[in-house]
Amino acid sequence: QVQLVESGGGSVQAGGSLRLSCAASDNTDRFFLMGWFRQAPGKEREGVAGFYTRGSTTVYADSVKGRFTISLDNAKNTLYLQMDSLKPEDTAMYYCAADLRWNGGTWHEEPEYNYWGQGTQVTVSS
Repeated sequence: QVQLVESGGGSVQAGGSLRLSCAASDNTDRFFLMGWFRQAPGKEREGVAGFYTRGSTTVYADSVKGRFTISLDNAKNTLYLQMDSLKPEDTAMYYCAADLRWNGGTWHEEPEYNYWGQGTQVTVSS
């Protein structure tokens, strides 16, 4: 069973930056896809960014494009999410997810993923 542990969340003012980390208990180069999701109070969980490991292809939700950067360090088995120019609407619990092989879905669909972390809270004040 693969374990994913997120860290790096916290409170920051609008315009600030945070970097989230997701440490995997297994070699990340065996995953097909890794992603970041978030869930704000009263809202459904949504995909934020995805990293397809074979071609190092990155994908982003429109709401974060140009502000967030997803990256993967296979040597450290760690996925990152660099978040810049943060806005109050970015406030949410952020989750890391990993997908062993393609299950027919797309990067922003929760059923595509096999493993999930417990989440790290990000709060952005205005």
